[in-house]
Amino acid sequence: MSIRVRFLPDDVTVNAEIGEALLDVAQRAGVFIPTGCLMGSCHACTVELEDGDVIRACISSVPPGREEMTINLYSDPTW
Repeated sequence: MSIRVRFLPDDVTVNAEIGEALLDVAQRAGVFIPTGCLMGSCHACTVELEDGDVIRACISSVPPGREEMTINLYSDPTW
């Protein structure tokens, strides 16, 4: 089953499979999410979901139970 993943602020939307890694979804959509350690410790890949939850994209995947999800990308000049 696939869901629509929308990346803000550029308003890019792509279909993704449940369980697919968020970094893979972003890459396929042409959206850059910075990474550092790829283990969630450095917080370089921090993004915010539409409900305000803050997650690390490198250790997160597309969750079940939704038809669409929106990901707000942070702009951090450090990364």
